[in-house]
Order: sequence, then structure tokens, then C-alpha cells
Amino acid sequence: MTDWNNKKECLEAVKRNGLALEHVKNQTEEICLKAVKDYGFALEHVKEQTEEICLEAVKQDGFALEFVKEQTEEICLKAVKRDGHALQYVKLENSLSHAD
Repeated sequence: MTDWNNKKECLEAVKRNGLALEHVKNQTEEICLKAVKDYGFALEHVKEQTEEICLEAVKQDGFALEFVKEQTEEICLKAVKRDGHALQYVKLENSLSHAD
């Protein structure tokens, strides 16, 4: 049984299954990065998103864009390049089309 307070055990758990991040009590950037690099949708369970974590998640699966709390142009572009259908998750205020 995994001790969800133990960093080493949590790292091992998210290596096996990124969704294990949901149970990690003390999320670190290292644990979150490992989870989203292997399974982008684990981003849904990241408590404190950073741009680096979000970029890694959408690199792994463009549809992880759905769970990005603060979208940047770089994150949106990376997601849409990974999978064009991820465009549906681009928030309007961060639209990739610029009206001049």
C-alpha cells in the first residue's frame, strides 16, 4: 500500500500510473511533472499548475489543454500542434487568431 505522504513512494506510484497523482498529499513539481509526462490528463489533479507542468502535459496529449487553468499562447500552440482537435479547448480570451 502506498504512503501518499512519502515523496519517493508517490514518485513510484505516478511512474506506474499518472492518475495516481490524485492521491498524492504533498505534490511537488517533480512529482507533477513525472505524472503529466507519462499521462497528460493527470494535469486535472495538479493542485498548483506551472507553465512548465502545463507544457509537458499538452506535449504528451494536446487534449490536456482542457485542464490548463491559465492558458498562454505557447501552451495553446503546443497543444494544437500535438492534436488539432485540442483547438476546442482554447479559451476565447486566449484565441490563437489575432484580429488586426
